[in-house]
Amino acid sequence: MRTTRYVLLFAFALLFMAASLIAQAQTAALQFIPASPCRLVDTRLQGGGGPIPGGTSRDFPVPQEGGCNIPATAVAYSLNVTVVPEGFLGFLTIWPTGQPQPVVSTLNSLDGRIKANAAIVGAGTGGAVSVFVTNTTNVILDIDGYFVPAIASALAFYPLTPCRVADTRPQHGGGGPIPGGTSQDFPILGIPTCVVPATAQAYSLNFTAVPPGPLGFLTVWPTGDPQPVVSTLNDLTGTIVANAAIVGPGTSGEVSVFASNDTDVVIDIDGYFAPPASLGQALYAVTPCRVIDTRQIGDGQPFSGTLNPPVDVEHSVCAPSALAQAYVLNATVVPQGPLGYLTLWPDGVPQPVVSTLNAVDGFITNNMAIVPTNDGKINAFAAGTTQLILDISAYFAPLPPLSITTTSPLPGGTINVPYSTTLAASGGEPPYNWTVIGGNLPPGLGLSSAGVISGTPIAGGIYNFTVQVADTLANTAS
Repeated sequence: MRTTRYVLLFAFALLFMAASLIAQAQTAALQFIPASPCRLVDTRLQGGGGPIPGGTSRDFPVPQEGGCNIPATAVAYSLNVTVVPEGFLGFLTIWPTGQPQPVVSTLNSLDGRIKANAAIVGAGTGGAVSVFVTNTTNVILDIDGYFVPAIASALAFYPLTPCRVADTRPQHGGGGPIPGGTSQDFPILGIPTCVVPATAQAYSLNFTAVPPGPLGFLTVWPTGDPQPVVSTLNDLTGTIVANAAIVGPGTSGEVSVFASNDTDVVIDIDGYFAPPASLGQALYAVTPCRVIDTRQIGDGQPFSGTLNPPVDVEHSVCAPSALAQAYVLNATVVPQGPLGYLTLWPDGVPQPVVSTLNAVDGFITNNMAIVPTNDGKINAFAAGTTQLILDISAYFAPLPPLSITTTSPLPGGTINVPYSTTLAASGGEPPYNWTVIGGNLPPGLGLSSAGVISGTPIAGGIYNFTVQVADTLANTAS
């Protein structure tokens, strides 16, 4: 049982006695709440503000955008960022409003094509995110969920070694392309090689489109729900394109994929969100930071095959917590020619049969990836010659230990005068449940399960008692 015991000294006298409580800041552990895919922003539309001028940034207050009903309590967002440039676009960067613009990029579109990339972004001032573009472009923001401080109704993350759940290509055992203008449902549960429990309430997936020609857009959503007016990726050039997305399970745990034009689809999974349990992870947002840029290492030569040594994320300049069990990364490749695919996976395990991104056309390409880690390091394999840039925006790690933050002695009280004080705890999985397990409260006072000591004392003296707090994982965590 995950519990914390703390002996509290309570003093009552005929006169009020002052005492102090030490406040301890709550660690910023966040958990996920899925949202129906929804369009927050489209600068092309009337009222959308028009394109963002090159060399400038624009702030978007997410809770007020698009009628998507994102609460002001959201601390981070799971977004899909799409650019519709007017020409060359060097890069786009998205970050929490109010923070300095970080030296990272979210996506690049040097040939001016419509491109999308997923991003997990912290909420800044007024719940807003800022978008900077080097060159004039329209921007579209879609949302599929958000993160809040750990609460009983939010979901924890469970990382998986990346695993392939679907591939429609006949040469890989699939049934052939999705016909243009139609959708197809894909099961995620019950696949022997990718063990995902029925308790999963959202999947962290990577979708790769392999079209025979131009593909306007591809949209994914929970099976059984109405198709939302959002896009997951765009591929007007007809090359192989990948993008990550967090998708809720629909009917029988399936997800639906709509393609505007004929295309094969490949789906990989790197984790899932489910009710909190002992192995569940919380999200910790960080200031976006560049972990590695192979152009700046050694002689700056590109690599092919397996990158050696592995990327040591933990000991990089970004220095995420040593407790991290998965990293939220933006992967950017700068190929020296056609790059079949790039794969990122945990150090210390065999390379999985999955891909993180593809750059067959040799252009700079990006994709968000949630990459598990066993030792603070990750591996990278490139089926071609390329430079690699990895930026981090968050990581997943266990919740901080449950602890009582109220100190002894408690504030004194006065006989026959109503009294109230609230005990505080941090860590674990709220809500908390408080009980007295030893000693006695002063006569006339009681302790509620919410940790409030209240009542009207009827006798003076010094009273010692022991309280216990338990979180919602008390029956399963040790």
